[in-house]
Amino acid sequence: MSKIIKQFVPPILTNLYKKATSKYGWFGNYTSWQEAQNDSTGYDSLTIVEKVKEALLKVKNGEAVYERDSVLFDKIEYSWPVLATLMWIANQDNGKLNVLDFGGSLGSTYFQNQKFLSDLMDVKWNIVEQDKFVEYGKKYFEDDKLKFYENIDLCLNENRINVILLSCVLPYVENPYELLEMILQYKFEFILFDRMPFFEDNTPSRITIHKVDPTVYPATIPTHIFNESSFTKFMKREYDLISDFESELKIQLADGTKISNKGFIYKYSKHSKL
Repeated sequence: MSKIIKQFVPPILTNLYKKATSKYGWFGNYTSWQEAQNDSTGYDSLTIVEKVKEALLKVKNGEAVYERDSVLFDKIEYSWPVLATLMWIANQDNGKLNVLDFGGSLGSTYFQNQKFLSDLMDVKWNIVEQDKFVEYGKKYFEDDKLKFYENIDLCLNENRINVILLSCVLPYVENPYELLEMILQYKFEFILFDRMPFFEDNTPSRITIHKVDPTVYPATIPTHIFNESSFTKFMKREYDLISDFESELKIQLADGTKISNKGFIYKYSKHSKL
């Protein structure tokens, strides 16, 4: 299983939700992931991890306030539903929070929420990422609270996880439901999704390409836009929906189609609906 997991961990392209322009944003309606890849330039993962590392080191060292996708900000943009959910889960476990942040870069969400999380009795934040991110994470950021792993199994060998977080991971995975199927096998008590792009009507899922503004980093990558009813039906098999919420930013495709970015809080159901 651990070998399978590694191929799913996506590049760090998570939070760049700007409205599409004539040059950058979300484009196309492709019949397959391969077709979209053929129309993409790809990305330089080393360039991305280097930019993220330099930005997050400034946050860690107090030289900057907040980082998102290698971009520095002078004010933290909180996802209040995500933070409230983490605190709620910790409250149910005597103030203990043990997060598995799947595809969590070098700790962007951890540093974003560190001010609030520090008041909990015990916090462990574990990131499962690509090999290069794990290498940099261990070298520059790992401490007694923040850890990095190449796969889920290694993380679970050392931790009792009470929530897995997937923040805009699934859109950049070739087979997102295959990844979800694998994750559901672990029966995590809580699954927290954030920044999931959905059509605002019942439009079928679509594969697009995301042309990233090169001032962030040069990349053109295949991206899924999901059908919400298909997603919630899939999750309903083994998980109960606690709540959903709108993520803070909206996007639209280059053709003007509006997209909602949503989050979901799921709790494992002991009574499977299969």
